[in-house]
Amino acid sequence: MPRTLVTGGAGFLGSHLCEYLLHRGHEVIAMDNLLTGTTDNIEHLRGERFKFIKHDVTEYIYLAGELDYILHFASPASPLDYLQLPIQTMKVGALGTHKALGLAKDTGATFLLASTSEVYGDPLLHPQTEDYWGHVNPIGPRGVYDEAKRFAEALTMAYHRTHGVDTKIVRIFNTYGPRMRPNDGRAIPAFIPQALRHEPITVFGDGSQTRSFCYVDDLIEGINIGNPHEMTIRELAESIIRGTGSTSKIIEKPLPVDDPKVRQPDISRARAILGWEPKISLEAGLQKTIAWFRQQPGMKREAASRNGEARPAFVVAAESPLVASEV
Repeated sequence: MPRTLVTGGAGFLGSHLCEYLLHRGHEVIAMDNLLTGTTDNIEHLRGERFKFIKHDVTEYIYLAGELDYILHFASPASPLDYLQLPIQTMKVGALGTHKALGLAKDTGATFLLASTSEVYGDPLLHPQTEDYWGHVNPIGPRGVYDEAKRFAEALTMAYHRTHGVDTKIVRIFNTYGPRMRPNDGRAIPAFIPQALRHEPITVFGDGSQTRSFCYVDDLIEGINIGNPHEMTIRELAESIIRGTGSTSKIIEKPLPVDDPKVRQPDISRARAILGWEPKISLEAGLQKTIAWFRQQPGMKREAASRNGEARPAFVVAAESPLVASEV
């Protein structure tokens, strides 16, 4: 039975990965400091083959016994998080990756780094291929996340070349699905609660900036990992309004600093090497995600709120500074 450590295992992507690995017969250890993750995401996984350890990966990592795989997903990943936690973001990209790679070296485990399309910055090449080096502002507010992941990639390759560690890197593009935090600043978990409450939907600029959205189940089964179907943020907002049956209107706010104008993966290598490509359409994925959001505590009272009763405390208000452009 493969034994696998997932850092960031209580986060959005990490929890889905833990679930997938358990279904594939792995013994899974989820490690998370719960800075942005939550045990609510993994409560349903507890059992003989699943263990949760609360630990900060920037500190020394010790695990007794053999390890087959280390999947390093720990990091603040939403704009709201890495803008509010810039130093922690840099530390997990540097120290956290160093500690996780050290454990891989000591145990002989295969190491996979969850990197990001943010390493391309505001790209000058479209769509983005793996050999594109990016266009990043290292001292801009978004630079802490971009450069943390770029450093993590460089460190991963250094461990491979110097110590022979079996390493893999995936650059994850915009991903969505159940367990996203409704207030984390990314487009889909911002738009859906606004639409369910029939509030104005906030887009930045005129909404013409493009992204490619991949449903989380497709991603977990995936080099460049993402959905190559490109759409504008305004088109996304319109799709969510239709999917929720909302009366929300779209309002525009100024673009944040260094917000990428385009983002689309070239998944040719994933197709050729892994035989991978996304299968779930945006419409189908959004319906699953909307259904999950409807079941969340703040969403269940949407009808009561519209009838004049007290609004829930859990609200993504139209006035909040949402960066509706991210993964």
